[in-house]
Amino acid sequence: MPCFTLAAAQYPAAAANIACNLERHLEFVAQAAEQQVQLLVFPELSLSGYELADAAELALTLGDPRLQPLAAAAQSHQMTIIVGAPLRSGQALHIAALIFHPNGAVAAYTKQHLHGAEQQRFLPGNGGTLLEIHRQRIALAICADTSQPGHASAAALAGAQIYAAGVLVSEAGYAKDSATLAGYARRYGMVTLMANHAAPTGGWIPAGRSAIWDETGALLVAAPDDAPGLVIADKTRDGWHGRLCRLS
Repeated sequence: MPCFTLAAAQYPAAAANIACNLERHLEFVAQAAEQQVQLLVFPELSLSGYELADAAELALTLGDPRLQPLAAAAQSHQMTIIVGAPLRSGQALHIAALIFHPNGAVAAYTKQHLHGAEQQRFLPGNGGTLLEIHRQRIALAICADTSQPGHASAAALAGAQIYAAGVLVSEAGYAKDSATLAGYARRYGMVTLMANHAAPTGGWIPAGRSAIWDETGALLVAAPDDAPGLVIADKTRDGWHGRLCRLS
């Protein structure tokens, strides 16, 4: 029986539609709960889609009442849920990973390294602290964070055992970005997760093929295409094992 199970949600975001995406997220969460997932990671800006022009209008705060169903789901399923969203913090706008803890707390990791047009609309964030779930220490990353070697090395230095990234990666960038993540897993001995989008968003056509690598850099599991679903890794007494779950 697994002692820890984590999953990447390969998710099809509805453009600029928070309400629709919230409902879809809850469907993914329910499916993950059936698979005994304890940590579920969605792609970058999964709640809004990668709609940079609309980001200010779509931005959420940690106290937004629309997020309550996700907080309740994290509690009822005893699952840590990581979703992507534009986050308003005072006057600052960040690309964030919103963290819903099983105890009801809500926190955020904010993207440190912005890419391209993001720099015109967002401010760089401060990252966040490691998560600890069932004696596993987890560092979060958002897309371009993973392109900076110092980001992964800092996570390893802080004691991370798992490096979990929500991304938007196209076919053109997939080979390089996946090789980079596999390299971090191998170099730092961290299980590494990549949760990619499952449908076009913000003018980008994602590659899908979300993946998880073990602490040696070996591929545990990857989605074979861009279809929606869960890419899951179970830690057991004899190591890590990967599996796929299509969304029913």
